[in-house]
Formats: sequence, structure tokens, C-alpha cells
Amino acid sequence: MDRVLDEPLTKTLGPATAKVMAENLDLRTVGDLLHHYPRRYEERGQLTRLAELPLDEHVTVVAQVADARVLTFNGGRGRRLEVTITDGSGRLQLVFFGRGIHRPQKDLLPGTRAMFAGKVSMFNRKLQLAHPTYERLDADSGEGAVSAFAGKLIPIYPACKGLESWKIAKAVDAVLPHATEAVDPLPAALREGRGFVPLPQALLKIHRPQTKADVEDARQRLKWDEAFVLQVALARRRYADAQLPAVARRPVPDGLLDAFDARLPFTLTEGQRKVSAEIFGDLATEHPMHRLLQGEVGSGKTMVALRAMLTVVDAGGQAALLAPTEVLAQQHHRSVVEMMGDLAEGGMLGGAERATKVVLLTGSMGAAARRQALLDLVTGEAGIVIGTHALIEDKVQFHDLGLVVVDEQHRFGVEQRDALRGKGKQPPHLLVMTATPIPRTVAMTVFGDLETSVLDQLPAGRSPIASHVVPAADKPHFLARAWERVREEVEGGHQAYVVCPRIGDDLDQAAQPAGARRTSPEDEAEKRPPLAVLDVAGQLTAGPLKGLRVEVLHGRMAPDDKDDVMRRFAAGEVDVLVATTVIEVGVNVPNATAMVIMDADRFGVSQLHQLRGRVGRGSAPGLCLLVTEMPEASPARGRLAAVAATLDGFELSRIDLEQRREGDVLGQAQSGVRSSLRVLAVIEDEEIIAAARDEAVSVVTADPDLEGLPELRTALDALLDKDREQYLDKG
Repeated sequence: MDRVLDEPLTKTLGPATAKVMAENLDLRTVGDLLHHYPRRYEERGQLTRLAELPLDEHVTVVAQVADARVLTFNGGRGRRLEVTITDGSGRLQLVFFGRGIHRPQKDLLPGTRAMFAGKVSMFNRKLQLAHPTYERLDADSGEGAVSAFAGKLIPIYPACKGLESWKIAKAVDAVLPHATEAVDPLPAALREGRGFVPLPQALLKIHRPQTKADVEDARQRLKWDEAFVLQVALARRRYADAQLPAVARRPVPDGLLDAFDARLPFTLTEGQRKVSAEIFGDLATEHPMHRLLQGEVGSGKTMVALRAMLTVVDAGGQAALLAPTEVLAQQHHRSVVEMMGDLAEGGMLGGAERATKVVLLTGSMGAAARRQALLDLVTGEAGIVIGTHALIEDKVQFHDLGLVVVDEQHRFGVEQRDALRGKGKQPPHLLVMTATPIPRTVAMTVFGDLETSVLDQLPAGRSPIASHVVPAADKPHFLARAWERVREEVEGGHQAYVVCPRIGDDLDQAAQPAGARRTSPEDEAEKRPPLAVLDVAGQLTAGPLKGLRVEVLHGRMAPDDKDDVMRRFAAGEVDVLVATTVIEVGVNVPNATAMVIMDADRFGVSQLHQLRGRVGRGSAPGLCLLVTEMPEASPARGRLAAVAATLDGFELSRIDLEQRREGDVLGQAQSGVRSSLRVLAVIEDEEIIAAARDEAVSVVTADPDLEGLPELRTALDALLDKDREQYLDKG
């Protein structure tokens, strides 16, 4: 990038400020700081309302001093300055102690307007800021009146402890002159065609807007930069992938696939047939398939993946299925062997004539079994291997790896995928499966180098799930009724899950489950530790579920104990399983019809949807009860109501996304890449992302190496640093 913007901040700002910026905000160069945009803008006349201050948060307020007085305590030895400020919506007390009172006593005279920043605390039932930092806004206070505050809009920057918004504003003032040297990544034709302001102007407008229109112009332009540069990176990756060679694997008549299809006890759904056709089309080409297969839990993804694997085996290759955990690998292995019957018994007596071997490879296998599995892979005896990422170890050699299926991509890093690619004589075809519904725009940004297929109908024979919110605090008798419903299901010959956010022993901090976010003051006020498996199981066995066979399952049990409990639950020897979210993926017990989720508000929307997918897997209808103590009007209750109201995972993932910052979504997905999105909002900016993707494709198709667009190359390098390009959009 151009020299100036690459200069370390230590040159321009004091070393102390630069250090805080690097450590807390990850801002290291002049360019980084220029791209640290204000979060919002305060207008002089219209201030952050004191009436709405959140407790325990760092805030910046603009207000006027109403009165100030010095009080003594400790028999005159201690002195305290109390200042009351007001903004028309409310009043707030500031306190300063000891030596710290001299400067504010001179500065904060009644009538003075200033910006104050500090952490809101409660004292004597009143909100206050203790020792806030402040910056006066009156024009004649000499050096204190920084020209920055003469503007009409006061930028409020994302700040951190030790660096208030106005200190960041001063630092931005120091580097803003360099904005004129920013290299503009948008091709001139695109910029002019869409009427965008040039980049240096956009940077000036977003940091020091004169009007709200300035802010809008700048944001539109900067959003495009982000969307476009990201989409060019993805388009180049797709283009490069399309140049790689791969062995085409075409279906063979009368092979394993035909034998398998002939035995299916049911017909494939329309969706399964359509997606299979897309996959077979990809497998038949001479460059590697890269496809993302999205489908609700139970939509039959495994069936589609298995048919693709059989096609590859028919064509003389091998297929590998990678699962995120050993338990899941074992489950996949069991269900694949069950689905294939004697077709999975290649080389054994009683095996079908077109049969192959299906081997399991996990880290905890015994040495002998492992040796045999490795041998079957290297000779090609085993057409299908199922395992954890132990499959990627150097020792594992394939005869001819043609297809890799990855289950639950977001738990599987890109380095692992690339290691696996190296196992084939040529790069294998790749199919990624996920049960997490991903809205289209996120699929375009996060999984932008994969073509997407969606299975959106449930196979026949899956039952509907009724979901209800159980407000335990408002209506305790609803909770009593919930346990009666569980008893009724068990009496009807079925089984139930009870899910809790934590395990509950001393090792267990009252942590939130992964994926749960404290989102609101209600949640913050809700300081009771989340309900724990061990406690709840004890209360249920002694109380409402007395006499039923209740067992616990959680992540800290020994693997053998876990497998044992799951096996007995699957075999119907356990009535109620009290568990943590370990059951979220892959547990398949068709006889389980009811699920009670305790403290449901502590889970994320998508997580609740995943959990609920564990019931209603058989012919009997499912029931999911979301138990919460949150008050009726709280956002948490709104979220639960949304989950109860729809079974559509895509709709829910949209709600989920709208409720958390995109940074989290992309942050999880682009592990290792600082989330490059700063002004682009994945959900609202769907049109921008789609348009940027189209523009990116035409630019890359016309000039794959971007030789005619040096500025765009520069911006790409800055986004990716050479080695990162590989790892973009993967997690």
C-alpha cells in the first residue's frame, strides 16, 4: 500500500496512545486508524439522553453543568467535588475525590458544556459517574477547544478503557491529512458508473461530516469498498479453483449407486433429487467441485452425500466423510453401514458382488484396528472411510481419493481442508454439509467460494414439532404442566430430553453456553447462574419425574460413559436424558418426542433451533418447551417467541443475525482474518453484496490477475496479506 498509510501510529501519535490503540483496538498503522469509523454522531443540540443510561457500561454523554459543590468528610480531612449535569432529559451526578478535584473545580463551572466519559455506577440509589474524563466544548477554553468539536456533528468512536472517544478523535485529526493519499480500490468505470465519491473524500466525510448527507455518501461508498474487495477475493479464489485439475467421476450403470437406490425403502424427495443432480454434474467435470450443502437437521443431507460417495466409488475412486467429533464419526459410520447393508461388506462372505468396504478411522481406535483400516485405505479395498480429522494425519495414505465430504464446516478449519486436498493424486472434489441455515448474503460472503445447494423439504415420515414458551416466573403452574407432559410422553412409550445451559460442579463457572449472548439489561440484571444438569436431574428424580429412569449426559464425562448413556438412551433403557448442548449435533433417537429446554433465554436462536431438531425424528409428533424466567416484554422473550412461532431455520437465522453484530458472524466464520467488515451490514446490505459479487465476477473474468487494476490489487493485498487469501471465508 502507499507508504504513508503503512506508517506505524507510533510515529504520528505518542507511544502511550499508540500502544493502547494497538492492544485494545488492533489499530497499528495510519491506514488502520483512518478506517476506524465513528459508531454514531452526536448533534450539538441533541444529546445522548441521560434518562437512558445503562448501568455498568462505559458511556460518553454531552451535557451542561447545573451546579457544583465541594463537600468535606472525615472531620474535614477528606474533600469531594459533586457536580450535577443535565441534558434536558435527565440529571446525572459526577463525583471527584481528593487531589483529583482541583482541575474539575476550575473547569466545571455552572453553565459549562462538556463531553463526559466514564462507567455508570449506582450510589445511594442514584446513577453517577465517578472520576469521569471530560472535554469542554466551550469555544473560548483555549487549547481545550479542539477544532474538531467546532463541527456540527460530534463523531463518537468505538472506544475502550484508557482511550475515550474524543482522544481517538484527536488522533484521527492527526492522521486525517494523509487521507488524500489513500489509494482508491474501485475501478474508475465502476466508481463513476455508480456515482461514488472518491475514497479520500469519503474518509474525510465519515470522520468530519458537515451534514448527515455527508455521512450517508461516505457510508455508501465505504460499504461498496468492503463488499467489492471481499467479493473480488472470493471470485479470484473460485476462478483459481476452476483452473485446478480433478478426475471427473461419472456414474457407472449397474454399479453400487444403482444397487443402493434399488433397495431404498422410500423414494427420494424432489429436493434430494435436484441437489443430487447438481452434485453429479459437478463430479463429472475435470475441475474440483466445491459445493456447500445446506439442509435442516433431518432433511436427508447424509443420504445425498452417501449417493455422491457411491458414485465416486463406482468410478474407481475413494470417498472420505469427515465429522467434527468421534461420537459423530461413529454415528455416521453406523448409519452409513445400516443404509448400505451388504453393499458395505466388500471382500467379506455374504457381501454383495458390487460391495465395497466402509471403514471407520478415529483417534481412539486400537492399534490393530487402526492398522487394518490404514491398509484398506492404501490398497483401495475400502471405498468409503468415515472419521474425524485424524484422517488428515501424515500417516494416512489413500489409494485414489476422489471426494471429501465435510460435516459441519464451521468446526473444520481451512488448513485441515487443504491438508486433505494434498491426499489425492489431484485435488479431490469437496462437498461441505451444514445443518445451520445460512442466509443467502452470509453464504455469499462467508462461503463465497462454494456453490450452494439447499435441501429445504423434510423427507416424508418426519413429524411436525410443536413449540411453546413456558414462562416459569410469571406462571409457575405452566412449568408443573410441562413436567406432566413429559410424564405423558414417557407413559405413551416415548422418551424425552431436558437441556440445561451448564453442567454444575465446581469446575463449571456459571458460564453461558457457547453461542448465548447477554443481549439486554434484563439479561444483565439476571445474575442468577444458569441452571445446571446435575442440579436439575437431582430435583427431577426427587420431584416431578420421580420413578422415571433419568440419566445425565455432559461434555465432562469420560467418552466411554457418554457412549454408554447414549447407547442406552437410543435402546430405550432411559426415559429422560438431562443433558448439556452435547446433544446439539447428530444425536438421532427417533423415539424421543419431547424436549424441555431450561433457561432457554441463555441460548442463541440458531442453537435452540438445532436442539429442537432432535425431537420429532420418528413418526410421532414432537414437542419442544422453552422454559424461561424472563419478563414478558423483554427482548429475550421476544426471541423465544420467534423460535416457537416458526420451524423455518432460514427465517430464524435471519432473526438471529439481526440480533447480533455481523462481526460475530463473520468473526466465527473467518477465523484468523480480522473481520474486515466495518460499515457493511450483512443482512441489510443484501443488494450491495449481490451487486458487488456480480461486478467482481465480471472484473475477474476479464482480468484474472488484475493487471490493469493495480489499486485494486493493492487493496486486496492489504485485506489478505498473501497467505490469508487461502484462509479467507473459512472457519
